[in-house]
Amino acid sequence: MRLSLGTRGVQSQRKLSLGLIISVQGVSSRGFSLLSRSAQVMALLGLQHNHPFHRDSVFLLLLALGPMVWLSMIWLFAFQPLPWHAIWSPVFLSVALWQPVFEELLFRGIIQGHLLQPMARQKTWFGLSISNLLTSFLFSLAHLASHSISWSLLVFVPSLCFGFVRDRFGSVYPAIALHAFYNTGYFLLIGGAILLNFR
Repeated sequence: MRLSLGTRGVQSQRKLSLGLIISVQGVSSRGFSLLSRSAQVMALLGLQHNHPFHRDSVFLLLLALGPMVWLSMIWLFAFQPLPWHAIWSPVFLSVALWQPVFEELLFRGIIQGHLLQPMARQKTWFGLSISNLLTSFLFSLAHLASHSISWSLLVFVPSLCFGFVRDRFGSVYPAIALHAFYNTGYFLLIGGAILLNFR
């Protein structure tokens, strides 16, 4: 004898199990709706952690590009390592940690997350989403407020990397980690003098 629930049976079973979960956990249907909305907002902003990005080969490749770029910059610019006493200064911690967190939450979380909704089915250009390209353009424009035009243009490429991992993992955490790593290496090896001038 075969038991067939059909689609109506499956739907009623889902409603029953959802109602059972809500009643068992003591969450009202209104509270459940608030939980689902907060989950939607978290997903929109990329604040969920889907799977371990630190083991992904693409993420590791982008991580390895940082030291290669720093070494090439050392040949082009003067090697100016940051002195040890400045490493734990509030200015360095701001550049290496707080700015990447703030910038990624704003650009890859809010802006790119918002642009991803209407553009989710848009075709990509060389594997880069249109929302990533637009967000990286805005990211470069924002750097014009405190940097030169050439520096703002140079920021566009790393921004594409941050946006790419945001799209790939559906999370801002890989973008924050990559941004913090890039900033830390740059200011430790090359931008130390620039950082000390801000003091």
